[in-house]
Amino acid sequence: MSERWWLPLIILLGFAFNGWSAPLFDLDEGAFSQATLEMIDSGNYVTTTLNGEPRYDKPMLSYWLQAGAVKAFGAHEFAFRLPSLIAASLWLLLLYGFVKERETQPRQALIASAALGFGLMSSVIGHAATADAILNFCIAWAGLDIYRWFEQPRRSVLLRVYLAIALGLLCKGPVAAVIPGAASFLLFVTHGRFGDWLRAVFNPLGWLLLIVVVGPWLYASYQYDQGEFLRHFLLDHNIGRYEKTLQSHGGHWWYYLAVLPLILLPYTGLLRVSLARSAIGGDALDRYCLFWFLLVLLIFSGSSTQLPHYLLYGCTPLFVLMGRHHAQVKWRRAALLPGLILAGALLSLPWLLPRLAAGSKRAYERGVLELAAQQFDHLYVVLASLAVAALLYAIWIAPRRWRLALLLAGCVQAVLLWGIAVPRFAQAYQEPTREAALKARELNLPAVMYRTYLPTFSVYRGAPTPQGLPEVGQLVFVRIDKLAGLREELPQAQLSPVYSQGGVALLLRLS
Repeated sequence: MSERWWLPLIILLGFAFNGWSAPLFDLDEGAFSQATLEMIDSGNYVTTTLNGEPRYDKPMLSYWLQAGAVKAFGAHEFAFRLPSLIAASLWLLLLYGFVKERETQPRQALIASAALGFGLMSSVIGHAATADAILNFCIAWAGLDIYRWFEQPRRSVLLRVYLAIALGLLCKGPVAAVIPGAASFLLFVTHGRFGDWLRAVFNPLGWLLLIVVVGPWLYASYQYDQGEFLRHFLLDHNIGRYEKTLQSHGGHWWYYLAVLPLILLPYTGLLRVSLARSAIGGDALDRYCLFWFLLVLLIFSGSSTQLPHYLLYGCTPLFVLMGRHHAQVKWRRAALLPGLILAGALLSLPWLLPRLAAGSKRAYERGVLELAAQQFDHLYVVLASLAVAALLYAIWIAPRRWRLALLLAGCVQAVLLWGIAVPRFAQAYQEPTREAALKARELNLPAVMYRTYLPTFSVYRGAPTPQGLPEVGQLVFVRIDKLAGLREELPQAQLSPVYSQGGVALLLRLS
């Protein structure tokens, strides 16, 4: 099959498949989507709120794009996820074009694109209604155009770098400038071109473009709340995330070394050769990609707040290296074993979930796991077994038809995840919240959440849902492990169950 057919297939399976039907996932998808809805309802496109409270953790670009999609297509899962789908697709096409321009062997660009589109973490953010795919597109755009400018300094290319950084700043803040700036510094300094780097960094037209793009929002935000949003965003959600652990997402210096093999599945087996070839005997592009990746690895390994998707900021250069050096892999069957291990783990879920549920000490997790065990049924076993068989076939043909084996492994993983496993997990983890919210919407009564942070409830209910204790005649949405605390705080109240499933419940206070 020609590359012009493979690229749409990678985008469809890697970023779009089932994104139109799976419910939004808490926490992040729910938080972004509800903040977007509140922005539309309030008409305030300068700052965001979540359930009526200020939300300071991101600038506005992702919310603006979501708002445009919601206004065009309505408030449903596809619209909320559409900006990420488009951004991830552009990210993939950008990568393909860059590698294709420098292709020295057949299908280097296609394999690089498959590593991005089918890679576990990049596929997740391509599906997710969050800012991450947009930011990664902006960082990749800036980083790849920096190398183009390194090869041939042209004003148009440099201005594109500034535009990409400006959009990244509007999406997620300083990280969009820090990573391209630091990676480019290493590239130019190691080639004795520090003067060229300085001229690029202090280009007046570039700064003018950046100010034109970012300045209006900065000014409007400052005028709206005298800089309150900007202070919280910069101090709490940038410097604060680096200096102290936020939301229990702490880690260790080795955290990203441990999660990197998972992030790159099913192409983890290409990593060793790609890094070795770039470090020993690689050309200028190989070394730049290595600098870029190691820079991100070092920066975020030192952060007190660590999340797996942070490492994706340095994975675009890894995808380039995988595309360029995949043909040098000698142990090709062994290189595909990590993907088979993931498929085997997913196949084991029908036997594993009941045991996890029985051993869980928290009611919420136990409720989710018990419901999930019902979803992973005999049909799931059959479908997952077929996926494992397809991966075994890919491993068998790998020595003779290496590129086809790589593409087949990616397709199988995408279908297994997004077509078979994720929809069943969503039925247990998110569908009860959606059903409770729709029930609350049908009853059309005031509602609160009690010590429960699941913002998709507000999205599907169609209204902000503040935290608090319910008054008489109000609904309360609560995780089942918080029910005892609710009854302790309201010992005389009569709470009538309206809905209960999995790990959540909806109650009506009668007295």
